[in-house]
Amino acid sequence: MAADPHMLFEQWFAEARAGEPHDAGAMALATATPNGIPSVRMVLLKGHDERGFVFYTNSHSRKGEELAANGRAALLFHWKSLRRQVRIEGPVSPVGPVEADAYFATRSRDSQLGAWASDQSRPLISREAFESRYAQLASSYEGKAVPRPPHWLGYRVAPEQIEFWTDRPHRLHERRLFTRAGPGWIEGLLYP
Repeated sequence: MAADPHMLFEQWFAEARAGEPHDAGAMALATATPNGIPSVRMVLLKGHDERGFVFYTNSHSRKGEELAANGRAALLFHWKSLRRQVRIEGPVSPVGPVEADAYFATRSRDSQLGAWASDQSRPLISREAFESRYAQLASSYEGKAVPRPPHWLGYRVAPEQIEFWTDRPHRLHERRLFTRAGPGWIEGLLYP
């Protein structure tokens, strides 16, 4: 039994990066409206440490608006080829602007321009309208650095619970649950 779920996650994530054929950092992000209407989509893990798990998105998107109204989320990593899952639940807060700027600078230029061009989650008249907006932005930033849009933020899920699920024959799965207890963690098992 590991005493630190972050160390266990790092071990599992390293194995997933080595053995999972598709996007080991892909995770399902579940959010909800203030009325409890859930929504889930795939996002990419862009950082993790003892403070939490970080992803980036447009704060004006549906997920951004839901996080602003209900600052809690759940994450799910499913590494099918390894027959493992990790579930994470906790409060969400924006990362600082220095951290967001630093990550934005590592993105491809096309992705940077896309962050400006997309009114994420809003109705789109046609694909051509989006491509035209993108082309206009590419032209206006030609030869210049593309700054991070003010609405493009990083979010950190600070885990209160982390569950490690391992597939076992006959659906007799192993489920290890870590629950935050002050500065440390309490570990227990769950029935499959």
